[in-house]
Amino acid sequence: MEDLKGIWAVGGGKGGVGKSFIASAIGTALARRGARVLLVDADLGGATLHHFLGIKKTAASLSDFFDRGRPLFELITGTPVPGLSLIRGHNATLGAENINYAQKNKFLRHLAKLAREYLVIVDLGAGSSHNIIDTLISADLMAAVIVPEIIAVENMYTFLKNALFRRLAAGLNQIGRQHVLIDTWKNRHGYGIKGFKGLIASLSGRDDEIGARVREEIENFRIHLIVNQARNRQEATVGNAVKSVCRKYFGIDCRYSGYVEHDEFIGRCVNRREIYMESYPASRCAREVERLTDNLLTGRQVSIIS
Repeated sequence: MEDLKGIWAVGGGKGGVGKSFIASAIGTALARRGARVLLVDADLGGATLHHFLGIKKTAASLSDFFDRGRPLFELITGTPVPGLSLIRGHNATLGAENINYAQKNKFLRHLAKLAREYLVIVDLGAGSSHNIIDTLISADLMAAVIVPEIIAVENMYTFLKNALFRRLAAGLNQIGRQHVLIDTWKNRHGYGIKGFKGLIASLSGRDDEIGARVREEIENFRIHLIVNQARNRQEATVGNAVKSVCRKYFGIDCRYSGYVEHDEFIGRCVNRREIYMESYPASRCAREVERLTDNLLTGRQVSIIS
């Protein structure tokens, strides 16, 4: 596990779905297996990741990077888990939607440098701003967390649609054809395009160069879906439904990597400044996190039958 490097991004369209817990739990599971893991709290408007690691505060945070120009490696601090480090976010720093283009690109460059030494797990903020989405699609592994609620599922579809659009835009920009995507989507009604799948079909048939690039981006777009706070097997089947819809309407490889049950002791651990995976390693929730971590590493999926 020591040679495990790269960037994993944990996002989702809705706030309050438990991205920070999932990121911290996976990071803890991997560190306990011998990986050198760095958690980065990129929820710049509401950083909470440190609470799940039993840490009250740190001397440095991402505000030092964005507001004072300090490099990311200077902001790394240890955690109570051997092999697991943290770069804390900060509630008082600029919101993710307010970071400018140069700041975003600098942040992504610094993450890439750290990923040569660590497995970097980025806990993204809620929503679908360009800065959040661009951080997601720049990662080696993209994970999206939902809870079994209709609003969360609807927000997830918007989140994934925006992520795929940004990936297509970046891919077409490399061949100087990004304007075709923007024009086609802007004037989709005039082109007779219905929905995102219609956009992809239209672009794929535009010409050989555009079609080849669009197909390449679609084939390489892989999202790992995680259902959190499931209270029963019926709620866990939400992952199957989202996976099916993503294949039908977006044509993307959406992998249902696992689910984690609701456990009231997670909140208690936060209040006590304890690390859940350390305090309750034999719990069903902890075992589900371990299985989820295995699936993320191997590409395996789950299929829940209600």
